[in-house]
Amino acid sequence: MRGTVPVGRVAGVRIGLHWSVLGIVALVAAGLAGYQLPLAFPGHSTFGYALAGVVAAVLLVGSLLAHELAHAIVARRNGVAVEGITLWLLGGIARLRDEARSPGADLRISIVGPVTSAVAGVVFGVLAWGAARLDAGGLVVGVLTYLALLNLVLAVFNLVPAAPLDGGRVLRAALWRWRGDRFEAAAWSARAGLGLGFLLIAAGFAQLIIQGAEGMWWILLGLFITSIAFAEERQARVGMALSGVRMRDVMSHPVETVDGRLTTGEFLDRDPGHASFPVMREDGGVDGLLSLRHVRSLAAHGQPPATLHDAACPMDRVPTAAPDEPLPAVLARLSESTDGRLLVFDDGRLVGIVSPSDISRAVAAHGIQIALPAAVEREANRQAPPPNWWYPGKPR
Repeated sequence: MRGTVPVGRVAGVRIGLHWSVLGIVALVAAGLAGYQLPLAFPGHSTFGYALAGVVAAVLLVGSLLAHELAHAIVARRNGVAVEGITLWLLGGIARLRDEARSPGADLRISIVGPVTSAVAGVVFGVLAWGAARLDAGGLVVGVLTYLALLNLVLAVFNLVPAAPLDGGRVLRAALWRWRGDRFEAAAWSARAGLGLGFLLIAAGFAQLIIQGAEGMWWILLGLFITSIAFAEERQARVGMALSGVRMRDVMSHPVETVDGRLTTGEFLDRDPGHASFPVMREDGGVDGLLSLRHVRSLAAHGQPPATLHDAACPMDRVPTAAPDEPLPAVLARLSESTDGRLLVFDDGRLVGIVSPSDISRAVAAHGIQIALPAAVEREANRQAPPPNWWYPGKPR
């Protein structure tokens, strides 16, 4: 998401704040300081109300972060790589590089978010009760009560069985377990999300007419849910169409590799015939994925890495798959690839490589149109470099 500022890591997960998260802080702080707290607890100073509003807003953002962190941590424990978490105007997004491999894992990853919000609501509720018993002051009790109620509402709302809400993921996991078809389950969950989104938009317009600007929030939320649900429904239909296509059906093999000990000059002097090459170690393991375009670009700037090992993209940033995995389940991983390529391993042994052209051919063969991940689309449409390329040190 553009406009996101990285702020560090929590539990090993990268955290980013989108500029629109300031909207949450501003709305909550202004609503509490300007209306709700003065109405419920009169007699305090303007500064006191403002401070209480800001503290409540910051703690709410922290609650949203805890919700998304729970998703991310459980996802990692179930073998799903996590790219990071972004907090923005409508809450938070845990960006997963892959999909859950089983209905049980899907259920665990989905349900833990609402459970975390419910636990946070109970904790804030207990703190509010304790603050009231200790006569800590009306503003303290009010802020803690507000956070308790909001977290409980967040937990309940997220359990609505409609994608992309957590309840939609729970519905998908249940249908997946029942029917045995992951993509059909995702399609029904997405359709429920479309229904929820249209309902929220209609309710927002009704509130806009009756009560004024408050309805805009529901319209915005409905539009967000509808857009995501529509994309997921389309992706699910593609998954159903391509569910019989396995990675072994589209991968190129055998794979041409390069020795990581070669210098970039030696590599380019060989006039490589492919766009990407797995880089091998002395022990036969794969060290990373080398992009010919990247090496040429570095050489053209006069400071190429000493060896191909130094120039390669490390394996923790290279998407991988097994030969028997269905193609639709793997497409999402390609969004994290810098050049749209994926390596196929069978019991730790490199057996194939999948390029954007391989995926395009498989999709075209089934007569469907899909929006490929950006990295795949860029590489599939990119023209081959001119044959008379030159880099410093290469004879003309």
